[in-house]
Amino acid sequence: MKYLLWALVFFMAFLIQTKISLLSVAPNITALLAYYAGIKYGQNKGVIFGLLIGSIEDSLSSPILGPNMLGKGLVGFTSSFFISGGMFVWTPLLGLLGIALLTFIDSSVVFLCLSIFDRPPTNPSTALFIAIMQALLNSVAGMFIKPAHAD
Repeated sequence: MKYLLWALVFFMAFLIQTKISLLSVAPNITALLAYYAGIKYGQNKGVIFGLLIGSIEDSLSSPILGPNMLGKGLVGFTSSFFISGGMFVWTPLLGLLGIALLTFIDSSVVFLCLSIFDRPPTNPSTALFIAIMQALLNSVAGMFIKPAHAD
């Protein structure tokens, strides 16, 4: 039942991500899911969930397999390592900054991988704008996603 719920949440995240945009920039809701998995369930499950999200996202929207897997896997691992792992004490501000930074890193990794191994999906200034906007859009949710030990 738990896996069915995750599949439904994952499907809804993809659906919302493709239908909503602000200034022609879609939010990166799948990075939020990887961040949530890393925060709530630890490094191993965060990485596995991030890789799963990234592989599905790559198979649906990318000409090559790997950029989103790397980006989302990094989000799942890093969120757990720095925020949930005890390196920092969680506060709403840390959650906001953490998801903003990790979303920016995810978008940057995807752009760089596509630019190196395929062809650039857009010019660098547009990619920077998109990465910053996605980070700002996701940062609000970071205040509400708490590690298990902060409840």
